[in-house]
Amino acid sequence: MNNMPKEKIAIVAVSRDCFPMTLSENRRKAVVKAYQDKYGEIYECPICVENEMDMRKALADITQAGCNALVVYLGNFGPETPETLLIKEFDGPAMVIAAAEETGDNLIQGRGDAYCGVLNASYNLKLRNLKAYIPEYPVGTAEECADMIHEFAPISRAIIGLNSLKIISFGPRPENFLACNAPIKQLYNLGVEIEENSELDLFEAFNNHGGDERIPQVVAEMEQELGAGNKKPEILAKLAQYELTLLDWVKEHKGSREYVTIAGKCWPAFQTQFGFVPCYVNSRLTQRGIPVSCEVDIYGALSEFIGTVISQDAVTLLDINNSVPADMYESEIKGKYDYTLKDTFMGFHCGNTASSKLSFCEMKYQLIMARSLPIEVTNGTLEGDIAPGDITFYRLQSTSDAKIRAYIAQGEVLPVATRSFGAIGVFAIPEMGRFYRHVLIEKNYPHHGAVAFGHFGKALYEVFKYVGVPVEEINFNQPKNMMYPTENPFA
Repeated sequence: MNNMPKEKIAIVAVSRDCFPMTLSENRRKAVVKAYQDKYGEIYECPICVENEMDMRKALADITQAGCNALVVYLGNFGPETPETLLIKEFDGPAMVIAAAEETGDNLIQGRGDAYCGVLNASYNLKLRNLKAYIPEYPVGTAEECADMIHEFAPISRAIIGLNSLKIISFGPRPENFLACNAPIKQLYNLGVEIEENSELDLFEAFNNHGGDERIPQVVAEMEQELGAGNKKPEILAKLAQYELTLLDWVKEHKGSREYVTIAGKCWPAFQTQFGFVPCYVNSRLTQRGIPVSCEVDIYGALSEFIGTVISQDAVTLLDINNSVPADMYESEIKGKYDYTLKDTFMGFHCGNTASSKLSFCEMKYQLIMARSLPIEVTNGTLEGDIAPGDITFYRLQSTSDAKIRAYIAQGEVLPVATRSFGAIGVFAIPEMGRFYRHVLIEKNYPHHGAVAFGHFGKALYEVFKYVGVPVEEINFNQPKNMMYPTENPFA
């Protein structure tokens, strides 16, 4: 995939001056070997930090090596000031982990007290208003620390990506669509830039791409991807022209930022002026690592980007759309899968989901729009049932008063035919009914949710914490024995 940050992780060992430095150095080497044996490359800084001058040398070393993510490893108690200053001065995400004691036969000269050192490190981070990822249990053997670093990798990628992301949007939200309208202040707090444009600017750029010599090649790619599902061949040239317009806009407008996502317009005037709907093009760019949200959903585009970076795979953006009919539940779900009717719902959008995430696909027209417009201006959707498998439904959102919050819910797409239209699937999330009422409704989330294909809740939760979402505002689908604050105890 393009448009993806890559992490290069450095591990820097630290040592308290009243402990043997060799203890920290040898433990660092063991962690590096364990990581390389199991996961691949990690940069091992040869400088063990004992004081502030060592910190500067280590910082220069890992910067010279091109590292953009940092592991501060307490091989012994660690020097609380130099180790936290290293995190302060390093330009990138950081984590703190520590060495477990190795054997009961060596608890005099071989005892490192790193278990204690993490407490001082965390306190000093707070004093300096610094952020660092600290795992659930940050003290471990060399192999366990290697596993912790591996879990840090997608978290670090997301932070790196957000710090150099630009969201390009076209047009205001459509009328009667306030649900996806949120203040952009939190984007800047996250380190994200935004470029807001008129759809008239986009229309001009599209017209300027008329007759582009690259169009036939893009059409050929679309034909190959669609195969027998190419039911609207007459629209492919226009879709190719639009795809090239967006890709050129990204290239010309990303400016100083390295990564881009798009919040696009698709109605009410888009289809009548452009002569098509952009859904299929949105799906193709998303497949390539440039997520495109529908209906100028800026925080939807942001959420999609985070999920793409964490999963290193295509994501999608869907309406939390409709309930599963009771007769359909009785005949195709009940007794086959361990879900109640209220655990299920259908996730839908007109046709923006990548073909690789659909069980089958066909190029069609947008049925909802075609109810009031000529069919020929609504062509361009990619329809099909979403492929069954594990999913994570999630969203990072600003409230109307510019407060940041998020939700995460893990579940699955069931292998049940939807019998419907659009890009759509039958979703099942444990305790979805309660989550729908006491999180989605109670917390005023919009109807759009990002979908990552796999279970990525753990990494998403840590990313949301790292970027400053208050932990009480990271919502999830709570189990039966855990009540929501707004839940009626007598219900």
